[in-house]
Amino acid sequence: VQLQACGGGLVQAGGSLRLSCVASGRTFSSHHLGWFRQAPGKEREFVAAISRNGGSTYYTDSVKGRFTISRDNAKNMVYLQMNSLKPEDTADYYCAAADAARLNPVYYSRNYWYASVYDYWGQGTLVTVSS
Repeated sequence: VQLQACGGGLVQAGGSLRLSCVASGRTFSSHHLGWFRQAPGKEREFVAAISRNGGSTYYTDSVKGRFTISRDNAKNMVYLQMNSLKPEDTADYYCAAADAARLNPVYYSRNYWYASVYDYWGQGTLVTVSS
């Protein structure tokens, strides 16, 4: 699975952006998907995740109520709608995919925030939020 993220840009605080990530390969629907971000000088951190069938979504506390992750398996796409953006959301955002065939659902539901769970990564797309 190859992933390519896009949709980043410069936005004022309080604004919105929608990130998109397109995946190649016929096994997209068999992967759990996640978004991570990395701010300058900081470690990569979990942002949001969605199970392979879209039935479960997970968010880090700082984005709950502001960000929404979704997927369209027919289009091999995963999205991250970001509203009410804050300067502290500034970072490179990465999409990632985890092969559900090697992860039972319970394990994923307890470990989705670990970068090591994910097998494939896209390149980052930069989001800059000005104050």
